[in-house]
Amino acid sequence: MIDETGKQLGVVSFEEAARLAIERKLDLIQVTEKLEPPVCKLGDYGKYLYQEEKKEKATHKHKGGELKGIRLTFNISLHDLETRVHQAEKFLKRGDRVRIELPLRGREKALQDFAREKVEKFLEILEGLVPIKTERELKREPRGFSMIISKQ
Repeated sequence: MIDETGKQLGVVSFEEAARLAIERKLDLIQVTEKLEPPVCKLGDYGKYLYQEEKKEKATHKHKGGELKGIRLTFNISLHDLETRVHQAEKFLKRGDRVRIELPLRGREKALQDFAREKVEKFLEILEGLVPIKTERELKREPRGFSMIISKQ
């Protein structure tokens, strides 16, 4: 058994533990049932639940490794390209992987070299900000180009 200050009281019978909890106007909280005898603690049960909830939320915070998407367009301006670069930089610094897509429509499909240059310009600007590693090379797909990058 552990008291409200964190001091160990040793192995105590249930009746004694319940009496102590009532005397001190606290709750008897079973911390773990896996051990024999189970570990119990004196304290405010509402506060205990709140602390456990905070621990649970902390473990579910952003872990990184997600796949985020950045979509470029065929006629993207330099400023818009830089905006996408900063967004990709933010994703990479968080630990996410980034999929860069450049869809091609209609006559744009005939100008694949121009589209490739747009993606290369994007990567060139991004390399100046964050060291990147190519996970999947720039690949021609039915609807355009795509590639996946991550932080080195």
